[in-house]
Amino acid sequence: MTEAILLVGGKGTRLRPLTVHTPKPMVPAAGVPFLTHQLARARAAGVEHIVLATSYLAEVFEPYFGDGSELGLHLEYVTEQEPLGTGGAIRNVASRLHSGPDDPVLIFNGDILTGLDIAALVDTHRTSGAEVSLHLTRVEDPRAFGLVPTDHTGRVTAFLEKPQTPEEIVTDQINAGAYVFNRSVIDTIPAGRPVSVERETFPGLLADGAHLQGMVDSTYWLDLGTPQAFVRGSADLVLGRAPSPAVPGRRGDRLVLETAEVAGDAKLTGGTVAGPRTVIGPGARIDGSAVLEGAVIGEGAQIRDSLIGAGAHIGARTVLDGAVIGDGARIGADNELRGGIRIWCDAEIPAASVRFSSDQ
Repeated sequence: MTEAILLVGGKGTRLRPLTVHTPKPMVPAAGVPFLTHQLARARAAGVEHIVLATSYLAEVFEPYFGDGSELGLHLEYVTEQEPLGTGGAIRNVASRLHSGPDDPVLIFNGDILTGLDIAALVDTHRTSGAEVSLHLTRVEDPRAFGLVPTDHTGRVTAFLEKPQTPEEIVTDQINAGAYVFNRSVIDTIPAGRPVSVERETFPGLLADGAHLQGMVDSTYWLDLGTPQAFVRGSADLVLGRAPSPAVPGRRGDRLVLETAEVAGDAKLTGGTVAGPRTVIGPGARIDGSAVLEGAVIGEGAQIRDSLIGAGAHIGARTVLDGAVIGDGARIGADNELRGGIRIWCDAEIPAASVRFSSDQ
């Protein structure tokens, strides 16, 4: 396996305000853009050539990663002029692939953090003789996902929409967002229009009698589509619960980047990240959170399960619990923000003016 497509064109609407200035795959997780972890894991599995299917804020990817040589990769970039969906994006980059018709091509969604055994998925594809193979994972509550039942050999038998009743939950297996396509299958996807692989390509192939194989791999898996999930994923990378060769430092209770300034009596726990040029004041307590580049945390602030955007300022003694603070926002001293509240980029909240939970 030497070739892959990474789908990184989504707008990241559910992650706003983090994605106002930054595409979702470029939001830092464990100290580096999340995409870095995906690229590093693909390279470790033997992938050499990756085509990035970009769209939203496409201009930021290539200046950061260049030709990929620093990661041992050959990277190319293709930008959609209009959103094409997952299948349309795959078809749109097909001309950049070097594979022959029967060669396997890996495809990854750009917002999934996973411990998938990539080599095992490719091996399953080859040994089963499938035209498309899917990484499946099991979840306790599959109601929010499309279900993918398989027979005793692992062959996919159906693609079912999100179940509405208990009777409709015929499996706990869901599409985990990583695939292997035979190169020839990619060429059958209609060009020049939006196509969803989940709703159109896969069901269509199944209806035509194609062999679609599922491989259940229930190692670490997390969809980073919400701020709460993104913060959790970053912390899990730091704690070593999620695998990545790209974490820039030793795994443990915290990750402090070299240019960060952390007061001696500040306490960072639970996989907290202090990003480049951050300043963490005396007596601050930060648990399971990510503090992005250039953010300042005031004296005695208490922060839990929160994400602090680049250049944001958090005042002294302010309490944040499950909060998302946009880039450049300024939260004055002695405020209390809880329960999933989101503060937009560059917003200003005066000192001692807010006690808010979005759960109220």
